[in-house]
Amino acid sequence: MKDIRFLSLLLALCWVLPVAADEVKIGFVNIQRIVRDAPAAIKAARKLDQEFGRRDAELQALAKDVQGRQEALRSKSLADSVRAQKEKELAELSRDFQRKSELFQEDLNLRQNEENAALIERANNAIRQIAKSENFDVILQDAVAVGDRIDITDKVIKALSDDVR
Repeated sequence: MKDIRFLSLLLALCWVLPVAADEVKIGFVNIQRIVRDAPAAIKAARKLDQEFGRRDAELQALAKDVQGRQEALRSKSLADSVRAQKEKELAELSRDFQRKSELFQEDLNLRQNEENAALIERANNAIRQIAKSENFDVILQDAVAVGDRIDITDKVIKALSDDVR
């Protein structure tokens, strides 16, 4: 008798659970793809390239200068006093390059983080708007595996594209 009740309950649950699952609308958004592929992200990357391009070129020129001086010291036979002076200049130039390079990287990272935060905020607003207009119950941003049926990343990118224009 207990087995029949358990089997009946199990069959009832198997019939009810799919119906309940159909009522929940789930979506997924790949934030990394948005940060990489959205037109707003591409525009922000270009803006950063313009903002930091000159400093990057200066650093590359300084790196070539340091490298050229290192090679010149290796290939030339110089008097000890001249070699010591050249090595001192090279060490000073290397420290200057290292300092400028670190400062550049810090500034660039700060600006990238600012641009990414602004983009993610805009993406979150677009996600909320899509969730509200399409009656999603939950939208996830991190998942191990996702089916194409619930991935709304393209819709978010399109919403951000419309927002950029």
